Amino acid sequence: MKRVITYGTFDLLHFGHVRLLKRAKALGDYLIVAISTDEFNAIKGKKSYQNFVLRKKMLEAIRYVDLVIPEDKWEQKPEDIKKYKIDIVVMGSDWAGDVRFELLKKYCHVKYLTRTAGVSTTRIKNDLRT
Repeated sequence: MKRVITYGTFDLLHFGHVRLLKRAKALGDYLIVAISTDEFNAIKGKKSYQNFVLRKKMLEAIRYVDLVIPEDKWEQKPEDIKKYKIDIVVMGSDWAGDVRFELLKKYCHVKYLTRTAGVSTTRIKNDLRT
């Protein structure tokens, strides 16, 4: 069984998120999604519209997702890879070259998927402000 994991906040769930999850699942047999807790978001200087519990429930309802786990800190990724026997870490292409993901290549394959053009949480938030 090939296991895939991806990380994110997944706030204001949109088509770009669903498309990323579908493509991540297509790379393996089992997809784990690690979502930032509210406390971790605060450390990163982010605030989600939806709280952790609601974001987790929404992700669990998506058919491509097999398991949702909390992400509490940047440093947990190698622990997750070992604990869940991960074969591939999948992230959006905007993370390509980031040392936090490049370092994971010593544990498993890291794949960056292109973002869905024209949609992002940041864009949605900005559009709603105008």
